[in-house]
Amino acid sequence: MKVYKFGGASVKDAEGLKNVAKILVADEPNNTLIVVSAMGKTTNAFEKLAQSYFNKSDDCQVLLNAIKAYHYTIIETLFTDKNHPVYNEVNNFFVEIDWILEDEPQDPYHFIYDQMVPTGELIASCILSNYLNLSGILNKWIDARAYLQTDNNYRNANINWPKTQDLITQSLPAILKNELIVTQGFIGNTSENFTTTLGREGSDYTAAIFGNCLNASSVTIWKDVTGVLNADPKLFTDTVKFDQLSYSEAIEMAYYGATVIHPKTLKPLQNKNIPLLVKPFMASHESGTKICNTENPIKTPIIIVKNNQVLISLSTKDVSFINQNHLKNIFVAFADLNVQVNTMQISALTFSACFDFDETQFNYLNQSLHIEFNLKYNQNLQLITVRHYNDAALKKLIENKEILLEQLSRTTAQIVVKSKTEE
Repeated sequence: MKVYKFGGASVKDAEGLKNVAKILVADEPNNTLIVVSAMGKTTNAFEKLAQSYFNKSDDCQVLLNAIKAYHYTIIETLFTDKNHPVYNEVNNFFVEIDWILEDEPQDPYHFIYDQMVPTGELIASCILSNYLNLSGILNKWIDARAYLQTDNNYRNANINWPKTQDLITQSLPAILKNELIVTQGFIGNTSENFTTTLGREGSDYTAAIFGNCLNASSVTIWKDVTGVLNADPKLFTDTVKFDQLSYSEAIEMAYYGATVIHPKTLKPLQNKNIPLLVKPFMASHESGTKICNTENPIKTPIIIVKNNQVLISLSTKDVSFINQNHLKNIFVAFADLNVQVNTMQISALTFSACFDFDETQFNYLNQSLHIEFNLKYNQNLQLITVRHYNDAALKKLIENKEILLEQLSRTTAQIVVKSKTEE
C-alpha cells in the first residue's frame, strides 16, 4: 500500500491535473491513497479572504469571486460537459463560504481561519477525483475530516492518534482493495465537528498520518523540484540534490524551515520505518530523494532561508535579570498564541526571539507581554540557517547583510540579518 501526495504547484492548473493522471497511469498504481493540497496559491487567497472577513472589510466578495473564477477556469477546461456533477459539487463548497460571509464575524480569528481556508483542499481534491474518474482511473473521494480527529488547537491542531487510527483502519483498507482513494491534506476535525488545520503546508503531514495508520510501504511527495536539495533553487543557482537522507537529517531540515517537507511529517514515518520519497512531478521517472533509516554523512552545507521574520527583544520593566519565572511567562504567551520560535538568545537582561511575522498574532503577543516587559522589535528580517556549515559558506551568505543575532553550534549556524541597504 502506498500514499501519494500532490502539492499545490502540481495541481495549479488543468495541465497539472492531466499530469497527475499520467503519473498514475505510468505507475499503474493499486492500493494507493492520494492526498491533495489546494491548487496553486489558493491557500494564500483564502487566507486573505479570512483576514478581510475578520476585519469586516468590504472586499470579501471580490476576493471570493476571484477564487471562484480561478477554479471554474480549470473545471471548464477539464469538463466540457456542463452537466457534469463536479460543477454542482464545487459550487456547494463555495456556498458554505457564502453562508459564512453573510454573518458578522463573532468567533476568534484562528477558528474562522480553519472554517474557511481549507476549502481550497476540499475543492482541489473534488476536481482531481472527478477528473481521474473521467479519465478511467477509478477512485473514491473521501473527506479527511471523517478520519483525522484532532483537538481544538485551531490552525495547529494535534492529532488524536487512537481515534484516527481506529477510523482509518476500520474502512479504508477495504476501499483500497477495489479503487484508489483521493482525499485532502491539511485538515482535520474536532469532536464537536468543527474543521481544524494541521499547520501551514500541513498536507505532507496528512500523507504521513495516513501512511502510518495504513502501514504503507512508502509515502511519496510529488514536488516541483528534483528532490531534496541543499538550498532553495529559487534563491541559489549551485544547489546539490541528495539521493538519500536519514530521517534525523531531514527532521532537522524541516524543523529549521526547509519548505520541501513539513516539520511534523517525518516522525510518523520513522516510527514505522516507512521511507519518504520526494520526487519531481514533471519528471516522474527520476529517482528523487529517499529519506529512510540510513547513516549517510553530510558534507555539503545545507542552507535554509526564512523571510518575513520579526526579532523581538524583551527586558523587564524593573531592569532585573531575566530569570526562570520571566521565561515561564514568556513561553506561556508564545504557547497560547501558537508562536513557533525559530531561534532565541538569552542574556542577563534581555530575551530575544525570532519568529515568522503574522500581524494579528504579533499584536496579540505584544498585548500579552507589554505589562511585564519592555518590547523592542525589528521587522522584515531574514533568518539564515546553515547545517554542516563552513567559514566560506557563512562569509558568502552574510555579504551586504547586517547581523542582528548569531548563534553557532557544532553542526548548525543561525544568523538573523537585514540588508544593509534597508533604513
